[in-house]
Amino acid sequence: MAVALMWEARAAAGRGGELLAWARACALDPAPVRRETFTAPVDRVLVITWWDAEFSAVLPELPDPPGELVHRDVHRWRFEPVPG
Repeated sequence: MAVALMWEARAAAGRGGELLAWARACALDPAPVRRETFTAPVDRVLVITWWDAEFSAVLPELPDPPGELVHRDVHRWRFEPVPG
């Protein structure tokens, strides 16, 4: 089974680079099977991690960043793959 965890945050004005650096520096233990980091306009940072686990498994997630780095609360979602 596989599950993907999605973490998305919008940086406070002018702090996109700092938020990206913070997210990239966050280690997860254990490490996911795969991890990708994306950026988007308006200083958004997205991190998707893939795990070899059941949908309901307790998995490490990126924490909330320091409050001064974000424009709003972090959004988190959990997904599972859909067969072909």
